[in-house]
Amino acid sequence: MNKEKMEEIYRENAQAIYKYLCGLTQDREMAGELTQETFFQAVRGIDKFRGDCKISVWLCGIAKKLWYKELEKRRRHKTIPLDETIPANESVENQSLDNLEKVEVFRLMHNLDDITREVMYLRLAGDLHFSEIAHILGKTENWARVTYYRGKQKIVKGMKEWREI
Repeated sequence: MNKEKMEEIYRENAQAIYKYLCGLTQDREMAGELTQETFFQAVRGIDKFRGDCKISVWLCGIAKKLWYKELEKRRRHKTIPLDETIPANESVENQSLDNLEKVEVFRLMHNLDDITREVMYLRLAGDLHFSEIAHILGKTENWARVTYYRGKQKIVKGMKEWREI
């Protein structure tokens, strides 16, 4: 593939890949670095692109693999910040309850099927519009809306059951 075609692919997809990675990483700087690495890997491996999906889907696959590599690297070199403190206006009990609820929401999201979980992360963490999610995943906007709604309903139901326990 020639240089002009790769530049066009970058112009058309860089913003979507960056937003996708922002949703996964929750860190704009890391998302920027991974976006650049994604396109570097794409240039190196463009001959492996079979064309059986949209280029944006292929790029998101590369981005996700790079993020998983980064998570693995972080897991191996985990450090705990010493400056974490509890704000004075919040009680330890309230913060603990909030954390338990967050953990339960993430547990419920983790139990969703892969594609629904990815749509949920892109929408909630990445703050992407349904049209952007559809573009990234190679689906329709309506599909993205329905998938998100169904995932949200499962999480709401799970949270209701969890609170009753």
